[in-house]
Amino acid sequence: MAKTKIEWSEQVWNPVTGCTKISTGCKHCYAEKMAYRLQGMGQGKYANGFEVTLHPEVLEKPLMWRKPSRIFVNSMSDLFHEEVPKKFVRQVFKVMGEAGQHQFQVLTKRSERMAELSPDLPWSDNVWMGVTVEKGKYLHRIDHLLDTPAATKFISFEPLLGPVTDFDPAGIDWVIVGGESGPGARPMEEEWVTEIRDKCVDAGVAFFFKQWGGRNKKAAGCLFFLHVWNEYPA
Repeated sequence: MAKTKIEWSEQVWNPVTGCTKISTGCKHCYAEKMAYRLQGMGQGKYANGFEVTLHPEVLEKPLMWRKPSRIFVNSMSDLFHEEVPKKFVRQVFKVMGEAGQHQFQVLTKRSERMAELSPDLPWSDNVWMGVTVEKGKYLHRIDHLLDTPAATKFISFEPLLGPVTDFDPAGIDWVIVGGESGPGARPMEEEWVTEIRDKCVDAGVAFFFKQWGGRNKKAAGCLFFLHVWNEYPA
């Protein structure tokens, strides 16, 4: 199994690697930096660097993992990237349905393509479908998410780069908030987080505060008003 340091997941599964920048939150993409680092280390899976690459040889790996886990799907890519064939997306969903012992967390910025393919995908109840919303400009992605039949729907406000005052948590099961980290990290304001947290509390939506971010992520920590918010959907 491929364990991860991502706080809200336990394992990662990458049947696709590589991506292209699509919106503001992609500016300091951690996956891009990691892909080139792994390429330089001679890891064959990243021979193409950060070009979109399919890995059919790992499609059935979750079926071999017996311990139930939360699995982040394509931490190094975006399953709904336009260069990933519809047939391959369907294969990924088929495997997720067969591996019913796990919970699969799929996160995309390409909500339009997600909505386009959604009617033809074999959705199963163990698929958590999420969209990234970096600022109010991208709130339309939530509408696309709500149109899917996903049993568990979530939003990742990470990196949170601006206020999302018009956010409505109705129909959402889980919200993640986090600041950008690493060199050049853009700041996240406390009031942006507070507004999202308060709306989640009022609506009974599970709230997970991942990090404040900044250049030194560890030093900045993950306490929000002296409290660790690490809730998960029921």
